[in-house]
Amino acid sequence: MPATFSPVRSLLNPKFDGYKFAPLEYDEVTTHYPLEHKLSQTNVSGRAPLSFQEVQSRVLHNHLVVCNGTRRAVYVDAELKVIGVDVDEATLQPAFRVLSELPRPIQSVEAETLQREYPSAAFVDATSLLVSDGYGTLYALRIGDTGSAELLASYELSIPPTYESARPSVPFRLHQAVSPDGQGIVAVISSKHYPKNAPEPQLKSHKVSPVKFDIWGVRIGLPISVSPETQPLQILWHRRGDDVPIYAAYDASRQAFLFVGSSSYLPITTEPAPSYEPSPDELAPIPRAGENLEGTPQPSVPKPPPYSWTQTSDTVTVAIPLPADTPTERIKVAFGPRTLTVLVEGVPSAPSADVPVVVPRFTLKALWDGIHPGTSLWTFDRAAEGAYGVLALHLDKAHEGTRWPQVFATAGTGADEEEEVPETLDPTELYAIREALEKYTAALRDGTDASGLGLGKGIPTLAEGERDDELDLSVGRAACVTWVGVAGAHPAAAHGDDAPLEVLATPFPGAAARPSLVAKNGLDGVVYVLQDGASVEAEVPRWTHSATYSALAFVLASKRDTRFVHHVDGRAVFAFESGTQDLGGNVYIYLGAGPKENWAKQTVLKVGGGAAGALLGVGLVRVQDKVAILCLCEGELIVLHGVL
Repeated sequence: MPATFSPVRSLLNPKFDGYKFAPLEYDEVTTHYPLEHKLSQTNVSGRAPLSFQEVQSRVLHNHLVVCNGTRRAVYVDAELKVIGVDVDEATLQPAFRVLSELPRPIQSVEAETLQREYPSAAFVDATSLLVSDGYGTLYALRIGDTGSAELLASYELSIPPTYESARPSVPFRLHQAVSPDGQGIVAVISSKHYPKNAPEPQLKSHKVSPVKFDIWGVRIGLPISVSPETQPLQILWHRRGDDVPIYAAYDASRQAFLFVGSSSYLPITTEPAPSYEPSPDELAPIPRAGENLEGTPQPSVPKPPPYSWTQTSDTVTVAIPLPADTPTERIKVAFGPRTLTVLVEGVPSAPSADVPVVVPRFTLKALWDGIHPGTSLWTFDRAAEGAYGVLALHLDKAHEGTRWPQVFATAGTGADEEEEVPETLDPTELYAIREALEKYTAALRDGTDASGLGLGKGIPTLAEGERDDELDLSVGRAACVTWVGVAGAHPAAAHGDDAPLEVLATPFPGAAARPSLVAKNGLDGVVYVLQDGASVEAEVPRWTHSATYSALAFVLASKRDTRFVHHVDGRAVFAFESGTQDLGGNVYIYLGAGPKENWAKQTVLKVGGGAAGALLGVGLVRVQDKVAILCLCEGELIVLHGVL
């Protein structure tokens, strides 16, 4: 995990037990509103096959756009009508109106080879809206309190030759639109890159070439000049990456855009990281069957760890091998409340022919947890291993019952090049664990109740053959964070391509809060909130750990049809299923809990599928002290209220 994303241990809860189901009365927290103007997720067509990234981007596309901090939202229906949604402040009832009807372009044979995008929109403010039709045209609308919106102008992206595109204009998707200085609008759009001299796609072939995606920063001057003619967009900056961003936000304090995607987004002039080329000495021939190129290989002896350790509920014992003739007066050990010092004079700290063991030297080494220095002690047993003795350090835990995953705080993190040493179990304890596991697996095989709690006989029939431990651990999306100044600045220290995050959830659209992410930390989901800063050129943006959703990664691993996963600060995480005519359509709500609480609440509600159709978009609106969740399906708008 990047250094800018560091969890705070006091906010983690290793003693968390799980989530308890807290049912809600469905009719009291949900309201259904049929749509006169319906959506469709099958209106994207083209003659070229889609890459995996394009398919994934379309599946995760949010068709509902909420204006931050307001009760206004929009979507584009199957007939390219821009539909406005205004939520009543008193009743939370939505009112629908047609803001504009976008013209449907006439596609030429050449243009049909391009896969068009879903229509997308972005609010500049509550009265200014940009809408992309998915074919390659951007429209600027002015929204009033009632009636239709005023169509001000239309724009298209004209790609200069310097960007090495085989197409002068391509379909694009709209991500963000802001007015940082009041003199113009800066919009962020993404499009698929069509390289020059690329082979034409084969209609009957299932092979898809690797793709790249362009991120464009374009500017529209204010006030917008009303014109019936389509105008070219002014390109401010350009980036290129391997995928469409899964999250984009604007940070006003830094005057910069934030992009979260599976790769970093870099200027095309930036040299990619050099690929590793092995030297001739590192190349080894591949032997044929039965061939031995080097004769009988000598078995390598693994290097012993610098120490071994074990623990009980109240102590940690560390064993360090030393030459048996080491005088005790040369052994210096000092215990601190959170540090340990071990120095052995006259013994080399590196292995040699005479002293093959490695004698570690610890100077004020930070321990994983606190100890009681007054009751901690050390002993030296000269006859323990014949030619070698054992220096045993007995550390009295400050927090009895807390299990240490490692001895030192920096072990295995790369600091000081120190390796992580796994705990050495006592043989009797290991035997007891094995015996318990054998009894448990035998009970599962023969159908007896292994727990004695009446929980059933073995694995349920429906679950037989369905367990996949590797799949259960793969949850979240590996993502890198990239910063781009509003005018195109690209500081080298403001992207994290070397250490991607595992992102579990992004902020709810329309929440109007600071940019934040829920990242995977073991089985937990850690909420990181972006702190204000001067600029991306002056410092690396800092993220702070504000809350923890314990075991969130574990519970999300079982959700196979998840379409959107969003969080509301540290209050709750919502995992939405897409839903079909017959299956799915649920939202799983996991409420936050404090670091000292062993249980948290969860609930499940039906928000899609059946007559409502598939879930295509979600958003959040705040009405005074109330929160309403808008769930846009193909045939209905479902409003959740009173769930937080």
